[in-house]
Amino acid sequence: MLAFERFRLNDVNYPITKSRVQQKETSNPRDLTDISGVPASGRIVAIDPGTKRVGVAVCDEHRVLATPLPVIQRTSWKNLLLQIKGTLAEFDAAALVVGLPYNFDGSESDMTIEARDMARKFELSVPVPVYLQDERATTYEARGRLWKAGLEGKAMRQALDSEAATVILTDFLSRICQ
Repeated sequence: MLAFERFRLNDVNYPITKSRVQQKETSNPRDLTDISGVPASGRIVAIDPGTKRVGVAVCDEHRVLATPLPVIQRTSWKNLLLQIKGTLAEFDAAALVVGLPYNFDGSESDMTIEARDMARKFELSVPVPVYLQDERATTYEARGRLWKAGLEGKAMRQALDSEAATVILTDFLSRICQ
């Protein structure tokens, strides 16, 4: 027989079974910048978190080529989580990389805090390890790549976030190969 606890919200008691309670350890979270535990093989998915859109990229099985995927419109955490879980499953990914947007001087911004929070939530919610990757100047590099490819205006704006995720993933792959 399952043990029940009670959760009270707006004067309504909701039973919560132990099977619905989070099972991952949260007291001593692991350092998401430590890359020593990156799986030796398998695809990796990277995201460029933004307040409105999230760019997504995936690498091939040999970790040589990073490819942009369609941008995810950020409407809610639940929607974002479901789409990222779907992407991880679709590509049978071995890890998730979240871009960490420091200021150019190395200081943290509000978005840095948001990205760290997002990474922690993913760490608790997805079945693969999550890592953080410094993403300073990735949007500028992505914009330059797209400009060289001949994209401008609306086409560039639509591709920019996922191209930035591709830069983040390429940087991460270079980091783990050193």
